Amino acid sequence: MKIILAAVNAKYIHSNLAVYSLRAFAKAYVSETKILEYTINQQMDEILMDLYREKPDLLCFSCYIWNLDYVEELAREIKKIFPETILWLGGPEVSYDAVDVLTRLRQVTGVMKGEGEETFLELLEYYHGRRETLEEIAGITFRTENGEIRENEWRDVMDLSRVPFVYEDLSLFEHKIIYYETSRGCPYRCSYCLSSVDKCLRFRDLNLVKKELQFFLDQKVPQVKFVDRTFNCHHTHAKEIWRYLLEHDNGVTNFHFEVSADLLDEEELELISRMRPGLIQLEIGVQSTNPDTIRKIRRTMNFKRLSEVTKQIKTMGNTHQHLDLIAGLPMEDYESFGKSFDDVYALGPDQLQLGFLKVLKGSYMQEHAREYGLIYKDRPPYEVLGTNWLSYGEIARLKQIEEMVEVYYNSGQFSHTLDWLVLEFDSPFSMYKALGSYYEENGLFKRNHTRIARYEILSAFIRKQVSGKEEFYRQLLVFDLYLRENVKNRPDFAGEPSADKAYLKAFYDREEKEPAYLKSYGQTESRKLRKMTHIEIFDYEVDRDMKPCRTVLLFDYQIRNPLNYEAHMMRIGEDGRDDR
Repeated sequence: MKIILAAVNAKYIHSNLAVYSLRAFAKAYVSETKILEYTINQQMDEILMDLYREKPDLLCFSCYIWNLDYVEELAREIKKIFPETILWLGGPEVSYDAVDVLTRLRQVTGVMKGEGEETFLELLEYYHGRRETLEEIAGITFRTENGEIRENEWRDVMDLSRVPFVYEDLSLFEHKIIYYETSRGCPYRCSYCLSSVDKCLRFRDLNLVKKELQFFLDQKVPQVKFVDRTFNCHHTHAKEIWRYLLEHDNGVTNFHFEVSADLLDEEELELISRMRPGLIQLEIGVQSTNPDTIRKIRRTMNFKRLSEVTKQIKTMGNTHQHLDLIAGLPMEDYESFGKSFDDVYALGPDQLQLGFLKVLKGSYMQEHAREYGLIYKDRPPYEVLGTNWLSYGEIARLKQIEEMVEVYYNSGQFSHTLDWLVLEFDSPFSMYKALGSYYEENGLFKRNHTRIARYEILSAFIRKQVSGKEEFYRQLLVFDLYLRENVKNRPDFAGEPSADKAYLKAFYDREEKEPAYLKSYGQTESRKLRKMTHIEIFDYEVDRDMKPCRTVLLFDYQIRNPLNYEAHMMRIGEDGRDDR
């Protein structure tokens, strides 16, 4: 029997942990089972032709909010080509309305609900004649031979330590993000999240975890992304893993964790403080700072404690922090969301993700949609269009703000300019709102702008909004530009080069013969040194507090900050002395 487990990912760099786990668990049928991974950006004909070459007897798709429409269309077309192929679906996007899925997709035989490892194995046993009926398999909804849809009971959750490790052959995951789980379920009941449906929180055996982490470390995998919903909900478990990573750090691998920052205790913070810059990064879901909203969505969060912790981690200077907000939650109107935005912005996260509520099937939020006046899209990702507190027009304005935050804040390319520019406005939220309005007024949305063009646009926006400080902000933008970009064709907004040719020649000739700043280059000729570095002269202390003062900075692009990718920067004096 030829079995295909198919994943349609959102991006090429993503991998699908679920299909690999299913195949590994059904080890008696590994030789018959093949995994195929695609993306939603591929032409459907390309996938159909690929599947035609495979000619599977049993074809299973993993379904999520980002790929359900795509998978449904594939299912309809595939049965025209392979009428005899048996089609099954699984994943969170079909688990909670399996009867509706089978009603609208007559091409599909059944749906695997919830955890799929044991279910998939028993399905293969059935199709190999080792089980008599589908009725005896828990965790499925299926279509009988006479067309009747039958729904079996949900399967009990499994021991997570029984799930095989799927990464022995890393060649299968070349140029892909590695996803890894050490727990399933969540102790919290957030109304918008499906993890709260799985109330049985369980953990993978720590001895297994350490062995598997060591494999990633030995192989020097670039990044491992933990998919545990709240990694630090069990302190002993989290500390053991972080202590192991600290003691066995290979200097290369980065580990991503989703945590509740307000739960981090002093011992965990002390462990983080001793980690190599870039060893771990933290994703922290704030969602809202409105206490009424937090209560309404049944979330547990102490924002005061969260603020203290994230600020403390920021001072450590070694850990990337990604903070999330959700627009469209109950009790949160436009003004309230603006306050939540300002509260989180004040914490100075490395990234601020402004997302929009997804009303997921099977969630508490969906059950209370009428009560909250939730209007949302019928098709995935079921994104909110309006609530009792937020109109569609306001959501549209928040979409503009989201794009401005992504382009200007999350890119990290304008950090010093934004730190000063935000002081010219009533609040950070009002600044990004004004920037979004500027884009709309000038027809700048829905265009592909180069990175340099973004500097030019921001420069024009500043000239319109702030009078009398043109040179102040021009130099800040130039500083931000050269911190990130080794540009040799100077953009228009930057003006003429600030350092004259005679000064540059003298400096680099001296560095070639007796290096004082660029020692890591060894005996490198001055021409090559100039290509790999840049010198800029400012009229302000751009790297400090912007006081008027002639400042000469050397940017070395061979050395980068692992957290923000900024070039190594040194102050130099007029005669080449160290002026730091």
